[in-house]
Amino acid sequence: MFARRRPLARAAVVGGTAYYAGKKGAQSAQREADQEARLQDLEAQQYQQQAAPAAPAGGGGMSEDSMAKLQQLADLHKQGILTDAEFEVQKQKILQGM
Repeated sequence: MFARRRPLARAAVVGGTAYYAGKKGAQSAQREADQEARLQDLEAQQYQQQAAPAAPAGGGGMSEDSMAKLQQLADLHKQGILTDAEFEVQKQKILQGM
């Protein structure tokens, strides 16, 4: 009678251990998948934030006043009144709306 119990008990322990290991492996895989999804969401948000400010710099939303100021600035630069560095600083101020 005791001879049969040992193999059954051993099978129960092995089966229980395998079940537990499989369950923990699945939980670990799920955690990694969730973490990867969160990282991809954050990267997408950062990409959108970086891409959004670049669009207005293309000149699509500039007013006529800003365009006139840039033209005057370019004329002063061509005449040699402004250095390259001064021109870039003033140009950036105009483009940023200062």
